[in-house]
Amino acid sequence: MRFLVDNALSVRVARALTEAGHDATHVRDLGMQAASDLDILERARAESRAVISADTDFGTLLAFELTASPSVLLLRRKDNRTEALVAVLLANLPALLEDIEAGSMVVIDDRRVRVHHLPMNRPGSGEA
Repeated sequence: MRFLVDNALSVRVARALTEAGHDATHVRDLGMQAASDLDILERARAESRAVISADTDFGTLLAFELTASPSVLLLRRKDNRTEALVAVLLANLPALLEDIEAGSMVVIDDRRVRVHHLPMNRPGSGEA
């Protein structure tokens, strides 16, 4: 799986995903630390990457864009230590790969994992 980790998360998240066998890069590695969320979405789309972030703006942008990509994984957890975030990502990725590849907004919080298929405003795009 290919990921682009947003500036709202540590560079160590991308490194840990790479060590786990994924193709992950951080926006800082691309010189995009000051890029807009739209630019990050476009870069991820162009490189067939899913965005991983803690920034809720990505969900809003996907809702208005009405596009089927890129997928976004939104981490909304109280324990936001890098190690905890990486652990929850790695634990959930196997079950989410098909949804991520198909185009989804995935929200991982302390209680559950929610998947919204893209585009978000089309009939049948609600939670899976």
